[in-house]
Amino acid sequence: MKYRYLGRTGVQVSVLGLGTENFGPRTSEVEAYELVDRALAEGVNLIDTANFYGTEDPNDYSERRGQSEVIVGQALKRNQQRREVILSTKVRGPIWPGPNGESASRLHIVRAAEESLRRLQTDHIDLYQVHWPDDTVQIDETLRALDDLVRAGKVLYIGTSNFEAWRIVEGILVSERLGLNRFVSEQAIYNLAFRQSERELFPMALKYNLGVLIWSPLFAGILTGKYRKDKALPSGTRLADDASERNWPRKTLGERTYVFLDQLEAYVANRSCMMTQFAMAWVLSQPAVTSALMGPRTMDQLSEYLGALDVEITEEDVKQMNLWVGKGGTVVDKM
Repeated sequence: MKYRYLGRTGVQVSVLGLGTENFGPRTSEVEAYELVDRALAEGVNLIDTANFYGTEDPNDYSERRGQSEVIVGQALKRNQQRREVILSTKVRGPIWPGPNGESASRLHIVRAAEESLRRLQTDHIDLYQVHWPDDTVQIDETLRALDDLVRAGKVLYIGTSNFEAWRIVEGILVSERLGLNRFVSEQAIYNLAFRQSERELFPMALKYNLGVLIWSPLFAGILTGKYRKDKALPSGTRLADDASERNWPRKTLGERTYVFLDQLEAYVANRSCMMTQFAMAWVLSQPAVTSALMGPRTMDQLSEYLGALDVEITEEDVKQMNLWVGKGGTVVDKM
C-alpha cells in the first residue's frame, strides 16, 4: 500500500480508502466485518462513511439510518484497530425527520456529531466532512460549529464533499479571517468517464494544498464493464434494483457512455489488468488526488480494487483517454 499526506496536514492516508455506503442495505454485518479486516490487513487506513448511510429508503428514519456508522464502529471494536484508522464521516444529510433534520447549521452539526460518535463507538472523528453545500446557512456559522468541535477534541480535521472550488476557497478565506480551523480536504466525484474535477477543483486543491478524496472512481460500477448496450441491467446490481429518480447512475447510461465503454474494454484487453483496475489506477495517477474510495459489496470486488495498485498509467494511456474523453471532459449526457 502507498500513502499520501492529506493536504497540508501531517496525516498520511492510504491511496485506496474503504467506502462503506453499502454497509447495511447491500452488505451484511458479517460481510462488512470481513471487508474491514481484509482492507486493514492490506494496509488500508482510511475508512469513510456518512451519518445517514444504511438505508436506501429516503423516508426510513428507523435505526437502519446510520447503520453504516454502527457497523464500522463495531468492526473496529471487534478487531481493536481504531488507533490505526483514519476514520471519516459526514454531516448535512437527512438524519431525522422535521425541519432541522438535515442542515449545515450549528444546531444540526453539533447534534449530529454527538450521534455519530455514539454510533461509531469512538471519542473523536478524525475527518468530519460537510456532505454537500447548504445555501440556507452562512458559511461562518458552519465553520464556527466545526471549529468548536475541533477545539473540544471531538473532531480532528474538517473537510467538504461535493463542494465547488469557489465554495471551498470561500471557506478557507473565512476561516483565515475569523481565526478558525480550515477545511483540509474535499471529497469529489471523479473517474475516467466524468473528469470535470480537472477543470477547477484539482488546480485549486494543488494551489491551496487541499487533500482530495475521490468517490465513485468506477462511476457506480459502470466502469467495470458489467453494463452493456442492448443488454438488460444485471440483476442484483444497484442500477437494476432501483428504478427511482434518486438512482442517478442510471441517467448516465447513454449512447456516448456505451461507445466509451466499448473503446475502453478493447483498450484494456491489451493490458494485463481488468477494466476496474485500469480505471482505479487512472484516478490514482492524478497529481491532485490523495485517495480513491473503494466501495466493495463483496470480497471479490475488494480484491479487484486492490489490484489497481499494480497498474501503471503510461503517457500513451493519457493520450488515448484524452482523445476519447478530453481533459476535464465527460462522456455522460446528463447527471
